Amino acid sequence: MKRLLLLMLGLSIGLMASAQTIVMGTVVDENDQPLIGASIVVPETTLGTTTDVSGSFELMLRADSRQLQISYLNYKTQLIDVVSAGKRTNLGTIKMELDAIAMEDVVITQSVAVQRRTPVAVSTVSASEIEFKLGGQEFPEILKSTPGVYVTKDGGGYGDSKINMRGFKSANVAVMINGVPVNDMEWGGVYWSNWAGLSDVTRSMQTQRGMGASKISSPSVGGTINIVTNTIDAKRGGTVSYGIGNDGANNMAISLSTGLMDNGWAMSVLFAKRWGDGYIQGTGYDAYNWFVNISKRINDRHQLSLTAFGAPQTHNQRKPLYAGLSIKEWNKVAQWTGEENKYRYNAVYGFDNNGKERSSMVNHYHKPQISLNHQWQIDYKSSLSTALYMSIGRGYGYSGQGRTSADRAMWNGSNNGVLRTDFRKTDGTFDYGAIQDMNAASEDGSKMVMSKSSNNHMWYGLLSTYTNELAPGLELSAGVDVRYYIGEHKNEIIDLYDGAYFIDDADRKNVKAENNAAAADPNWKYEKLGVGDVVYRDYDGHVHQEGIFAQLEWTKDKFNTFVSGSVSNTGYWRVDRFYYDAAHQRSETMNFVGFTAKAGANWNFTRSSNIFLNVGYISRAPFFSGGAFLQSTTSHMTNPDAVNEKVFSVEGGYGLRLEKFALNLNAYYTLWMDKADVRSKLMSNGDYARVNLTGIDARHMGIELDLRYKPARWVNLTGMVSLGDWIWSSNAKGYYYDSQGQPMTKNMDGTVASGIMAEDHAWIELDQKGVHVAGSAQTTAAIGADFYPFKGLRLSANFNLYANNYADFYLGSTAIVNDTAKVNDPWKIPVGHQLDLSASYSFKIGKVNATIYGNVNNLYDYNYVMDAQCATDATSWEDCYAVMYSFGRTYTLRLKINF
Repeated sequence: MKRLLLLMLGLSIGLMASAQTIVMGTVVDENDQPLIGASIVVPETTLGTTTDVSGSFELMLRADSRQLQISYLNYKTQLIDVVSAGKRTNLGTIKMELDAIAMEDVVITQSVAVQRRTPVAVSTVSASEIEFKLGGQEFPEILKSTPGVYVTKDGGGYGDSKINMRGFKSANVAVMINGVPVNDMEWGGVYWSNWAGLSDVTRSMQTQRGMGASKISSPSVGGTINIVTNTIDAKRGGTVSYGIGNDGANNMAISLSTGLMDNGWAMSVLFAKRWGDGYIQGTGYDAYNWFVNISKRINDRHQLSLTAFGAPQTHNQRKPLYAGLSIKEWNKVAQWTGEENKYRYNAVYGFDNNGKERSSMVNHYHKPQISLNHQWQIDYKSSLSTALYMSIGRGYGYSGQGRTSADRAMWNGSNNGVLRTDFRKTDGTFDYGAIQDMNAASEDGSKMVMSKSSNNHMWYGLLSTYTNELAPGLELSAGVDVRYYIGEHKNEIIDLYDGAYFIDDADRKNVKAENNAAAADPNWKYEKLGVGDVVYRDYDGHVHQEGIFAQLEWTKDKFNTFVSGSVSNTGYWRVDRFYYDAAHQRSETMNFVGFTAKAGANWNFTRSSNIFLNVGYISRAPFFSGGAFLQSTTSHMTNPDAVNEKVFSVEGGYGLRLEKFALNLNAYYTLWMDKADVRSKLMSNGDYARVNLTGIDARHMGIELDLRYKPARWVNLTGMVSLGDWIWSSNAKGYYYDSQGQPMTKNMDGTVASGIMAEDHAWIELDQKGVHVAGSAQTTAAIGADFYPFKGLRLSANFNLYANNYADFYLGSTAIVNDTAKVNDPWKIPVGHQLDLSASYSFKIGKVNATIYGNVNNLYDYNYVMDAQCATDATSWEDCYAVMYSFGRTYTLRLKINF
């Protein structure tokens, strides 16, 4: 029997070998330099590969395969005829041609860097890599093996991940989708839950560390993430997929594309849905993703592309500050969850008297973006690319309210890492039924109610770039960047929790009669409120920005250099309907003029080696929140000390490309001056105070290395090491505000000061010079291996390591008001690491192509600390809270059918 099986196996292998041929070749650019990562596919199949570090590829084909399709961003797609010459066919060198009138609009790709030409540190992840490795991870986690990048899941809810680059938090990392900026215009951050579905339609995802190559008028500090979605280049056909994963995870998607039709039209659509219980206790989610692109090539000079996409979602959360625990407390909750599941515990997960699952931390949002791109090829050397775009944000998060600050704090699951027991059942869940009982028994209305904190916005923008080849090798790019944004912020009662009404005297008592005439009536603050009534805040934040930018680039032979600059004006004002009446609701307008200046050069001094150097200076407007306005949620009071943030950066690098080996080595030095920051302090009543700090300086420097090695046709090896040294280089001063945005007195007992920055307004100075910048591992490393044992099968293993990760700090017990507090160097979090596995296999189901994907993340189920906060006077890990651990082992399995 064994002999028969061996004979059958040998015959099968022999028949497969006789019916296949290996095709090889080398793909180069217009300067005969190798193109790394060019896509090589057999048309109308899922069979394909990418070029290696020398631009070479090998692909096993069926003997009846007649063509290969070769594509690369910004180059014309080529169809190469394959004429079999036995078991091995060499196509030789294939030179790609730049696509001067490519269907992907220049506005989309103008911020995309080109390796060995653009003098910046850059890494690009292709759509195939995202599809293969992402699995059930958060979208930004696909970048976790990129030098200088640190990604965490934060509290662990769906889409709640955060990403840092070179030690800079998300507010200082520019995120662009098809060249259009998406960072919040009031505080600069990005909520990835709004873009979680983008992985389904991403064509490439590129990171540029440092100042980058972006030409918009307000560039990044830490780096740029440019996401390019599918457009007219999508081939005709469609896909259907369905996947499952741990903790009830499900995802399904369908996409259709006409490809470019004879009449010049093309259309692509996608619809996807994700749902599950969440890895963290009580963090269920229900999310959708939709995408539409309609493009028209009018003629050889004009083309239009309309793109719209969105990702509506609802998910429960676990916020570190209000539900995170200390290490000791995590060990205590094992009595309810078991030792193996203690880090999944959620301190705000619970039920009401009717057995309905409840959470005080819920997020619901939909932020569709619509853009109309026009490209005009004026003549053979000049073009004009324009994008009109708008973003429509609608949604809210839960925000618990109370008659007093102590009542309000009882919505939290923890205080300074200690589990709250005010409403805690014997099984460890939060007892929302006890709140219902308390309110129902109250004779003066609800003590605690739930509000929805709406944060809607309308955002309109115009990006236009003119490009002209002034002389052979000399190119000018110039354009305008105009944006207008209205953020609508309001809290409305959505649940009285069985009380008869609610009195918002905790907030209304802070409204001054000279600002709002209603406050002159002593009974106004005791008005009985119900569901739908406004509490705490109701204001709009207005932001406008107008900028111009220009870049002059010179290329000759193997040398490329550029100089660029921009000037922009940013204006802010508020319209407040809670603390101000109609006569006083509009604040003054604050304007800040900023500018950028950058220069760089790249020299390909041999066919295999290049060096680059860039230097830049940024003067950027302070943010609306915590910068221009001292307390933007409650007051028109502007910051008299508000000045532009300044950044100086210099960076150099070396690249090597050999037949089987490639490496990139970069070094950077960045000074960040006059930045703003926020720190927290727990008060005796359980509420949290905030300190708005200004005038802070920091120094970030480091070395980054990434490499690739292809020892054999069937294996690729990758590696990365990033060594950072980031410290605060100045002390800082700031003023105290309570959680409702009111200025506090030095008694810290809830008494409101007479005014912002008034004589009785409490302040503190932090002695933090020389303290490590926290929130991101300063040393990261990764090793990866990809195997292609036979046709259709790909296996991958990736190991990531995180070290020199310092806990962030909050104001400890020795940080007294109206004095200077010494900040100890924060706790160095122990080294973290994990191993991820991925696999895919492509095959046919009848006449259609199918691929099955499998992913296992954190194979050995090791929970390590990713984030923490420690007191300014902390001396060990015992003084730390909001300690957030990595997920343990997770998995996904998905089937995708192409037709």
